[in-house]
Amino acid sequence: MTLLLIVLVIAALLCSLVAGFLFAFAVVVMPGIRRLADGEFIRAFQVMDGVIQRNQPLFMTVWLGSIVFVVAGAALAFGSLDAVERWLVGVATTTWLLGVQLPTVAVNVPLNNRLQAVDVSVADEPGRRAARDAFEASWNRWNRIRTLVACLSSLLLIVVLLRL
Repeated sequence: MTLLLIVLVIAALLCSLVAGFLFAFAVVVMPGIRRLADGEFIRAFQVMDGVIQRNQPLFMTVWLGSIVFVVAGAALAFGSLDAVERWLVGVATTTWLLGVQLPTVAVNVPLNNRLQAVDVSVADEPGRRAARDAFEASWNRWNRIRTLVACLSSLLLIVVLLRL
């Protein structure tokens, strides 16, 4: 097995794991906690996000590893693959970086941080409602976008692997 093939298999695996994580939030976690009252919703999200924010090692390995391996795969593919496969890896990498990682850093994480700053025990009901309203719709919209793009990027990597 060549280095390129190993790197692309790992990239596809890690990107697929991240896509599954985003998908689970989109179809199970957020619809589940949507039913909670504002304070309970905020607290539930704070606790889940807190696990990630404390740099949970396995999560961080998968998330950051997906970036490293998709970029390494693109770099190795540049000189090793035919035009179609090179193009597919390039699109997978570009969509991964711009459609998953960029919105995460530019939108979702800042929203997470703002919600983390809310002290539910001190905020009154209008304050909890306002915090949730400033968070939930935007976070969910961008998470759906990240989910779709992550699935597309993973699929493109799998297609490349099937063509090799």
